[in-house]
Amino acid sequence: MLSSYLAHLAVERGLSANTLASYRRDLRRYVEHLRARGLETFAQVAESDVVAFLAALREGDEDHPALVASSAARAVSAVRGLHRFALREGVAGHDPAHEVRPPRQLRRLPKAITVAEVERLIAACGPEDSPLALRNRALLEVLYGTGARISEAVGLAVDDVPTGSAHEDYDHDGDQDQVRLRGKGGRARIVPLGRFARQALDAYLVRARPRLAAHGRGTPALFLNARGGRLTRQGAWEVLQAAAERAGLSGVSPHMLRHSFATHLLDGGADVRVVQELLGHASVTTTQVYTLVTVDKLREVYAAAHPRALH
Repeated sequence: MLSSYLAHLAVERGLSANTLASYRRDLRRYVEHLRARGLETFAQVAESDVVAFLAALREGDEDHPALVASSAARAVSAVRGLHRFALREGVAGHDPAHEVRPPRQLRRLPKAITVAEVERLIAACGPEDSPLALRNRALLEVLYGTGARISEAVGLAVDDVPTGSAHEDYDHDGDQDQVRLRGKGGRARIVPLGRFARQALDAYLVRARPRLAAHGRGTPALFLNARGGRLTRQGAWEVLQAAAERAGLSGVSPHMLRHSFATHLLDGGADVRVVQELLGHASVTTTQVYTLVTVDKLREVYAAAHPRALH
């Protein structure tokens, strides 16, 4: 049953390998929990058994450390999905996890850097025309200019970006092109590519990528490493960390550039649903957390500028 559910998640839901590995680990622990309570079939499971599993996750034991709310919530989500699947497949006649809610998580506001800091970061890639410097600048411009996840950026192929002004698969209006990103669950979206990212990509594609590709065996990947193969997520992370260190910035991550992309759009007056589409969020609820950031900024501006703001 467990293997059937995981196959369903992989094939029909298109979950990533990392997510599947986490679900597999959580659900194996759940099955062990049920067996320890003398339960051998899903038809025997009661709501109290699921609640007890949640309590065990939060408390921990000799073999497992206590899980934080976010990790426990992921495990509960996996369990709820498993029982829904069992009910749908006729393995059980009821869903004991239906009313069990995951633990409430503290809302953490996404961190963003300022526009000036973004400019410092990109400038820290270096003005030199070495292939790696040109690649690094193009990578950071794409991450910030499109709000792409790091996996989406390194997953780009040359055919996913317009090549020159006559690329037949994309609209071109002079200063702006579009790039195709493939997000979670295999969902694809088209995102505008601004002038700075376009110029950085042009420089990389013309003056750097051919030189890097000469060291490899041929790959359609857009961003290449020094050996001519596809740049990995770890490699992209190291590019960002090196640029951040040179720029004197700490704690900068690829996802922080994505947060900055969204925050700066909202600060500039963009509608939250437009930002949702650009980020590839399935629900606008996920995007709305960024509006709290901009509200904080409004308070700061009000407190600094209004003559009767400070009492």
